[in-house]
Amino acid sequence: MKKLRVLIADDHDLIRRGMQALIEREPGWKVCGSVETGLSAVAEARRLRPDIVVVDLMMPGLDGLEVTRRIKRYLPKCEVLIFTGSNDSDQMIRDVFESGAKSYILKSDVGQFLIEALRSLSENKPYFTDKTSAIMFARFDQAQKKPGQDQTAGDERLTPAELKLVRLLADGDSNATVATKQRVSVRTVENMRAGIMRKLKLTSFADLVRYAARNGIIKI
Repeated sequence: MKKLRVLIADDHDLIRRGMQALIEREPGWKVCGSVETGLSAVAEARRLRPDIVVVDLMMPGLDGLEVTRRIKRYLPKCEVLIFTGSNDSDQMIRDVFESGAKSYILKSDVGQFLIEALRSLSENKPYFTDKTSAIMFARFDQAQKKPGQDQTAGDERLTPAELKLVRLLADGDSNATVATKQRVSVRTVENMRAGIMRKLKLTSFADLVRYAARNGIIKI
């Protein structure tokens, strides 16, 4: 199994120990550092150069967003997972992904999703839970819909907002064009697109276009 070095940043020792125990159950995975402040997280990331940093959103000194921005500035190949005890919100989730993090989970969901999220990040793929995904995609529903525009049956696995994104991409819009139309960041579109591909078990853009045509989302 691929080796993985993880740095944990949280101001609660019990949480750090619990996550370390979960992570080091996986063969080849190791927690290379454990810190309790935002400044220490940045300094240790630069010193240890981990594959992934797991950082609490509400950190003493520097919050998780600023920690992420600084780590990505110094170590662009290092992936960051942000977790929090706060409730999900549209703005918070957008801020998390725009900071450079590729995953966001609640502390209450760590036991269920942490390992899966780290495995995805180890392959440089974004990871977000269905709850987070639903909030992110909801932004696409804010645009005014034309009568009958979104009445395709599609696939029951996708929400109406996800279907809308598939339609835009399959019709030929680039990530940047979709981001401009929907007033979100390109990173947000990339993360959402990756989530759809994972949900549908697709491996290429051509697969996505074929899926859209087969389900009546686009006409060819």
